Amino acid sequence: MRRRNTVAAIDVGTTKVAVIVSDLGERGELRVLGFGVAPASGLSRGVIDNIQSARQAIATAVEKAEQSCGMRILSAVVGISGAHIASQNNRGIIAIPDRSRPISVDDRARVLEAAGQIAIPTNRQILHVIPRGYWVEGTDPVSDPVGMYGSRLDAETHIITAATSAVQNLTKCVEGAGVQVDEVIVEPLASAACVLTEQERLQGAAVVDIGGGTTSIAVYDEGAVAHTACLPIAGSHLTHDLARVLRCPWESAERVKCERGAAWVMPDLEHETVEIAAFGTQSQKIVPLRHVCEILQARSEEILEMVAIELKRAGYFDRIAAGLVLTGGGAQLRGLAELAEARLGIPARVGRPEGYTGLRDLIGTPAFATAIGLAAFALAEREHAAEPVASFEMPGTGIFKRLLSLGRALMPQ
Repeated sequence: MRRRNTVAAIDVGTTKVAVIVSDLGERGELRVLGFGVAPASGLSRGVIDNIQSARQAIATAVEKAEQSCGMRILSAVVGISGAHIASQNNRGIIAIPDRSRPISVDDRARVLEAAGQIAIPTNRQILHVIPRGYWVEGTDPVSDPVGMYGSRLDAETHIITAATSAVQNLTKCVEGAGVQVDEVIVEPLASAACVLTEQERLQGAAVVDIGGGTTSIAVYDEGAVAHTACLPIAGSHLTHDLARVLRCPWESAERVKCERGAAWVMPDLEHETVEIAAFGTQSQKIVPLRHVCEILQARSEEILEMVAIELKRAGYFDRIAAGLVLTGGGAQLRGLAELAEARLGIPARVGRPEGYTGLRDLIGTPAFATAIGLAAFALAEREHAAEPVASFEMPGTGIFKRLLSLGRALMPQ
């Protein structure tokens, strides 16, 4: 038995692999049916560096998700990040030969195809071509030109590209874990799908997804995505700094960061101490919590400054009236939003996943925003395309249906 409108999403991060299984609820909302999480292995700064280790981590997370929802996962959408991600905006123009008829859906498709044509190196591939706006006869922008009259139609698209080798390695790992890849989605787009409000999209905001190995950025301006980028610095650098300066094991540094750490030295931390594991003759040692926060603040300021530099380089720093929406596991560091407002002089808040039901007590944190967003992104695309979905089977339906699903995926559209 198969379920329609059910998707699986796999967030392959540097520190964890998260798998979300979801479908559409009665009111059209995303409903989480199950999830699985496993420690990541074989990744560095969002890129696969050991296929065998990464494949095993993905297989473990998929197995946990299957046990959680009671279904076999046959295919999934997969998130990708890394410094190899690049983006640009491009404009296309077409002529409407017959002015006596309105602009059609085919005309809209033609202008989007024209706006999506860019020259890229042979070692890169296009992942997304996202419409930003349309213009009829060069007048003010319109949200949808279909049904209007004119002899010329312009469109602007946001085009995201990635290194072909990174996409192939990620796909190989997921398929090696027994799951077919429906689509590869750039992770900041997914995070934005469940943490941004409509008002923030319209007035301009930057989603800053601070993961374990990369910090991904998606800028929204006038309701549409305008810029995406990935920076090779993130939460694991905070842990690395603590482990090196405090001379303690990595696990102890991560625990202190998550449980007691803060992005700046708060007044109430002045006289507090924390016990951490130590190397050498002593198994434990006491350090001032103020010192821990000073280390975290230095690296947090560096991450925020790199985000600001990227936004200024792209020309959007002064256009994001709603400021920064911080999400991802790194955004859970206490005081990070306040530090961003103080250092960058723009609004900032921590974005938690919204617009879904089910298991909110287990996955309702910024760390799962990307995984939930991947599912929301995929469901929205499938609803828009009105395509039947057949990506799951109940236990015991056999290998025949798995092969049938693969055959359908390979059929030309």
